[in-house]
Amino acid sequence: MRRMKACFLLLALLAAVPAGYLAQAGSPDSVRDVVQAARSQIGKTIIYDGSYKKIAYPGGDVPLERGVCTDVLIRAFRAVGIDLQVLVHEDMQSAFSQYPKAWGLAEPDANIDHRRVPNLAAFFRRHGRSLRPTKTPSDYIPGDIVTWMLPSGYPHIGLVSDGWSPGHERPLVIHNIGQGTQEEDVLFMYHITGHYRYFGQRRESR
Repeated sequence: MRRMKACFLLLALLAAVPAGYLAQAGSPDSVRDVVQAARSQIGKTIIYDGSYKKIAYPGGDVPLERGVCTDVLIRAFRAVGIDLQVLVHEDMQSAFSQYPKAWGLAEPDANIDHRRVPNLAAFFRRHGRSLRPTKTPSDYIPGDIVTWMLPSGYPHIGLVSDGWSPGHERPLVIHNIGQGTQEEDVLFMYHITGHYRYFGQRRESR
């Protein structure tokens, strides 16, 4: 009887997930693992540092105590075998014209390209599911990626959490906006410029 109840509960939970999400995510565990990997950076990444650094390829990273908003996602997805450094670099090599030209580069640079919000947004548009930004909390589910334009004029990116604001009004966001990685109620605080759902190809370490 307990097993049957557990099966009914699982089916009810799966039915609550928007259509097409699990097919793209691969499994609910993928979502939980990405969110947890992002959350695990809280208290470890404490310095906001977007300076250019030479890093390894593949699997390159700046020191864990440092990073920017994009590094939250890069580290979280890498924890489940998705290396955005490699994926963005390879996509830019094959489709450079489809990426922003804001930095005057003539060719891809694996040290920094994946750490730039407009490049990640372009990649998720090309290889993920691009959703219409709304102000409806239920449209955002754990693992979703959101981009914003801040009042300062700078782009920002974060990961939708499985946590909720008080009163269960809005899903929280895991991000780094200047004080290190945090889980905060900021989903509708800034102008949303993109909403993406991506659980793509996993790459083995080379």
